[in-house]
Amino acid sequence: MSETLNVLKTRRSCRAYKPDPVEDEKLNAIIEAGTYAATGMGKQSPIILIVKDKALRDKLMKMNAAIMGMDIDPFYGAPELLIVLADKAMPTYIYDGSLVMGNMMNAAADLGVASCWVHRAKEEFESEEGKAILKDLGIEGDYEGIGHLILGYAANPLPDPKPRKANYVYRA
Repeated sequence: MSETLNVLKTRRSCRAYKPDPVEDEKLNAIIEAGTYAATGMGKQSPIILIVKDKALRDKLMKMNAAIMGMDIDPFYGAPELLIVLADKAMPTYIYDGSLVMGNMMNAAADLGVASCWVHRAKEEFESEEGKAILKDLGIEGDYEGIGHLILGYAANPLPDPKPRKANYVYRA
């Protein structure tokens, strides 16, 4: 089996991380993979926000937890946080941003880095607080949060894949 297919079949979401940061070389490769995702008409509507500032990470963590209505760390202690947003002016922006997320998750798995897509970025960045964060970072435009990609090294073994459902594929 090709290595690509093996990565696609074995990648799993991780919800428990070691505190060790991801090496810059690997993190940069994961981000680069995101920039090569297919986008509608090649317009590249998404942007990737790399969150290294602990205060900002903690603020986003609290915002995300509040949207959930829970007092937990929705980022599961992951040491790295990337956020994908996409320009709503492009009709394919949600799909474009989703492909960026997928490329980065698969690249991470290929490099031995665990990941998980955490939702509620849409709600975070629709809020006045979220819009202010983007403005403070110099990000202008009508962007929608697509997802948070948490990255790090798994604290526990990742689960085996579930069997594929019987009616997944139809042929005509």
